[in-house]
Amino acid sequence: MAKSLSRRELIWLGVVVTIGLVISFVLQYTAPLGQDVSDNSGAREILVSKKGPERPAKNADLTLVVFTDYQCPACKLAHPAMERAVEADGRVRVLYRDLPIFGPVSKKAARVAIASNFQGIYPAVHRVLMDERRALTPAVLRQAVEAAGGDWNRIERDLIEKSTAIDLTLARNQGDAFRLNIVGTPAYLAGPYLVSGAMNESEFRRAFALGRDIARKSARAARSVCCAHSPNISRCAFSNSSA
Repeated sequence: MAKSLSRRELIWLGVVVTIGLVISFVLQYTAPLGQDVSDNSGAREILVSKKGPERPAKNADLTLVVFTDYQCPACKLAHPAMERAVEADGRVRVLYRDLPIFGPVSKKAARVAIASNFQGIYPAVHRVLMDERRALTPAVLRQAVEAAGGDWNRIERDLIEKSTAIDLTLARNQGDAFRLNIVGTPAYLAGPYLVSGAMNESEFRRAFALGRDIARKSARAARSVCCAHSPNISRCAFSNSSA
């Protein structure tokens, strides 16, 4: 028969469990989510890009680049959390990079989504497809476009007439992923902070804060270099004070 624990042993067990929970909590909120890519010239170019579908924000001070596949379970899991975090923040510009890595069905869905951008409804189509749990058949893709307020007949025309432009968009997306060493979906570039994998809402908010903090530090460092080498010190000083 197993010996029951004494009161002292139970207390020590409770202490050990509590310490374990505290450590787990601390690690959850202090462990790195991703990595600083502020020294990656590709990341800097992607963040200021005006090409491809985007969801603008008034007074945006952070760009979030989203690499996703419409058949990716982790992408679908993270999407509602990302939407809530972006909405709550209010100053995040979202730049979409379709990265269809799950085969022909994913590629077809990505092409339809990109074609919807010619109608100005990409963000809405993206949202519907991310929320979709059925197989992405042609009928489901049509329903997604129409649910977003789009014209399916125009989608079909654009898939043919603007096929080259869509191909170039997908190729650029793959190139951007390569420059950031992204090998899977989802991946998120929050300013100069890169996160691979799904996140919950609090983690998205944390990534936004880290991205802004790194961007500010990088800007200060760049201004310091400018002032150190500029013959016009007063101009540099004015630049620093106006940040």
